[in-house]
Amino acid sequence: MPLAHGLFAHPRQSRFGPVPPRDEEIMRAFLDGGPFVFTGPERWNALGLGTTAVFAVPLVYNTKRSGTFTFGNRRFLLRRVAFPEDPPAEWFVIDLLEHADQAAASPADLAEALGRALAHGRFDRGRLVELARRFGSRATQTLVEGAGAGAAP
Repeated sequence: MPLAHGLFAHPRQSRFGPVPPRDEEIMRAFLDGGPFVFTGPERWNALGLGTTAVFAVPLVYNTKRSGTFTFGNRRFLLRRVAFPEDPPAEWFVIDLLEHADQAAASPADLAEALGRALAHGRFDRGRLVELARRFGSRATQTLVEGAGAGAAP
């Protein structure tokens, strides 16, 4: 079954009919095995920092392509940006802070929620600060350092 020009899927059969490929399989084939990570509201909301955003298409960071791509009946928003291999939860916090406007959250509310989460030990403060320095803007770094100030042991 063709998904896009030059990209084909061979769906396995279930008793209910053909099973489409998983999103990860599509990205692995499209990006020719290059690194990628799914991010966006699904991951941000799971952090427990108070966001409830929803995107119509999955957001995928990768090292090769940017744009909106359609494979079969699925659309993906790809962004060519830097990200760590096997990103920890703290990286998704930084990603959320960098995209607070897209998650319909105020940075001040996120900083407050992050401070509470750090106080309860839900995130590693040192890792959060290090990832903010590597992947965050100056504003995100300041927000992380301020939110974690009262959470240090």
